[in-house]
Amino acid sequence: MITTRKFLCFTVAVTEDALLHTAASAPATGPPLHSVPAFPGTGMLLSLLRDGRPRTRSELAGITGLARSTVTQRVDSLLASGLIGPAGEAASTGGRPPTTFAFVPSARVVLAADLGATYARLALTDLAGELLTDTRADVDIAQGPRTVLDWVAENGRALLERAGRTTDDLLGVGIGLPGPVEHSTGRAVNPPIMPGWNGFDVPGYLQERFAGPVLVDNDVNIMALGEHFARWREASHLMFVKVATGIGCGIISEGRVYRGAKGAAGDMGHIQVPHDDEAPCRCGNSGCLEAVASGSAIAEALVGQGFEVRGALDVVDLARSGSVPALRALRQAGRDIGEVLAASVNMLNPSLIVIGGSLALAGDHLLAGVREVIYQRSLPLATEDLRIVSSQVGERAGIIGAAVMVIEHGLSPQRVEALVSGD
Repeated sequence: MITTRKFLCFTVAVTEDALLHTAASAPATGPPLHSVPAFPGTGMLLSLLRDGRPRTRSELAGITGLARSTVTQRVDSLLASGLIGPAGEAASTGGRPPTTFAFVPSARVVLAADLGATYARLALTDLAGELLTDTRADVDIAQGPRTVLDWVAENGRALLERAGRTTDDLLGVGIGLPGPVEHSTGRAVNPPIMPGWNGFDVPGYLQERFAGPVLVDNDVNIMALGEHFARWREASHLMFVKVATGIGCGIISEGRVYRGAKGAAGDMGHIQVPHDDEAPCRCGNSGCLEAVASGSAIAEALVGQGFEVRGALDVVDLARSGSVPALRALRQAGRDIGEVLAASVNMLNPSLIVIGGSLALAGDHLLAGVREVIYQRSLPLATEDLRIVSSQVGERAGIIGAAVMVIEHGLSPQRVEALVSGD
């Protein structure tokens, strides 16, 4: 019987020189740099092989400086775990051709959930972030954590069964929530549209149902991570702005998600817009960007003009039909967003701003408004090479980002050491 394995290229920020001389090659969402061992152990060998290039034992020994016997022992451990596998033979330099080894993305799977205000997306991916199977449903986050997470657990088990996998195959579970999240604990913190979720132990609740760690983050952070991973890996400094029922921003800095001290970084929806300081916001303040430029705010304004719209997607439909009031409202919303982003561009100096979320589906009017103000208000040096683009990944960004968050954590050098040792 001939067994074939699927080898997919999974690019990570690791160079061969870095493996020898520094610990700065830690995965983008993995542990702090100071906790990564500089000595190339089993986990660091896997980090090297995750670039998709098959290598022989001799090549690995030459790259890492380890003794051939040590490399053989660690390669054997990775082979036993299924994380790497034989990938053919290298050219012979005399004698029997040496075997090469490569990363095996199918060795484990990841359950990824992107939970919005009124929807839930759930997917199973391999260790290269490749989608294996998924599902989506209308789920109201206001039903509370137990109801929503029970849906995740039930449908997660169904996806595993559909893919012919078990909970033992799980590397972990990644969750994105539509509210502020303290990433270190996985708990939502005073989320305005999530009654009953404040302080709820999401990781603990799901760990009773699934093997592996459960990681939780704000939905915009995982969308930023997914967009960066799937489309813009060359951009080390990226801002992803989600414009939908609410407005939020995910920040990628030096290839990592920047969360701030408590996970609140990027909450631009509650920065005040100077020209409209009377609009009441759900956070309790007035004049917030979200209160004047979000999908729900635009919908409310259009209702006042006699249009029958209920939310962001209705605004999109109206704009696509050529409604001048809807198009003007989107252009102005883009300008308002641009005002807030202009200050961020001066402060953070990103190389790329990606505009996503449901309102971005309406076309270029929102994007044009954003560009108009940013290029006018930001410093020339900060905008010299700045690109402002629409999302290229769309609704899949959250699922991909949730999966990548788990993959980079689960395949960090320390976690791999524990994985291959069975701890």
